[in-house]
Amino acid sequence: MATDGETRSIVLRGHEIVFTLRRSRRRSLGMMIDRRGLTVSIPLRVSLRETEVFLRERTDWILEKLAEWAQRAEPQPVAINDGMLVPVLGEACRVHWLAGANRVHWVEGMDSRALHLHLRRQEDAHALLLRGLQNFALAYFCGRVDEYGFLLKRIAPEVVLPAVRLSNARTRWGSCSRLSGIRLNWRLIHLPRPQIDYVVAHEVAHLLEMNHSPRFWRVVGQLQPDYEIAKAALRHANKIIPVL
Repeated sequence: MATDGETRSIVLRGHEIVFTLRRSRRRSLGMMIDRRGLTVSIPLRVSLRETEVFLRERTDWILEKLAEWAQRAEPQPVAINDGMLVPVLGEACRVHWLAGANRVHWVEGMDSRALHLHLRRQEDAHALLLRGLQNFALAYFCGRVDEYGFLLKRIAPEVVLPAVRLSNARTRWGSCSRLSGIRLNWRLIHLPRPQIDYVVAHEVAHLLEMNHSPRFWRVVGQLQPDYEIAKAALRHANKIIPVL
């Protein structure tokens, strides 16, 4: 069981960083950054000295993410209504309400895409909208993982592609582990295709290199040669993603 947390601070490159420290029965050190700041989670027997070393080794990432959050305006929820527009694959998608039995239907045009919500009651629109977006996201992501997995197998034929699942994380685009497979944040579906592809290539590369070493980034570059452009654009994703 985790503790509620205690307030600590550390100086990183001249910046005093206040963070919340939580101890639990977890096996490894971890951290997350959101609008509340930095939270560090550590095993019960890990010392403060070890925690400080862990943070100093990640100074660049911590300062970069804290700066990104400091620049973000507090997002406002989007009004759910008939005819609303939501971004899908970086393009405007019109949402239409129709009478029906609570099902979703995607309409693909030559140069546009629409989502039809067949509703029993207007109160069901929000849940049905999320269902439609998440179902679309999972199908699309699985296709992209298959594509990048095919490319990875050219480099390492022994790699086995794991299951792909959606995540609802607020501060992480994706993750990869041998136990839980590849998890991708469903909100990525709002972003342009190159940014989604970067996250997918990043997680698929972890199937070969479970780290962020130079070898890992070489693999990412082999999968997506211009990944640095998409990686930079991803820093501004909060300007595109609606709060639903």
